[in-house]
Amino acid sequence: MIRRLPKLRGFSNLNRQSYQVVNVSDLNHFEAGEEVTPIALFQKKLIRRKDLPVKLLGDGVLEKKLTVKLHKVSATAKEKVQKAGGKILQ
Repeated sequence: MIRRLPKLRGFSNLNRQSYQVVNVSDLNHFEAGEEVTPIALFQKKLIRRKDLPVKLLGDGVLEKKLTVKLHKVSATAKEKVQKAGGKILQ
């Protein structure tokens, strides 16, 4: 039966959570002091869907002081936002 249906091999996790990825360098589209939320990212066309969770990754340089309210933030991204004078709220 496996030879007839090779696509059914392996394991797929039903509880897998997929995130939309945003890098720290993308946050430079915002004005200084502005609040970064999934809806604000959607309005600036940095993510495609506003109903999926968003994860901030630490690629790039942040030049502005921002308040970030996203679902997940990597350790390097958190460090770069705080170094620029911003806050992370989860």
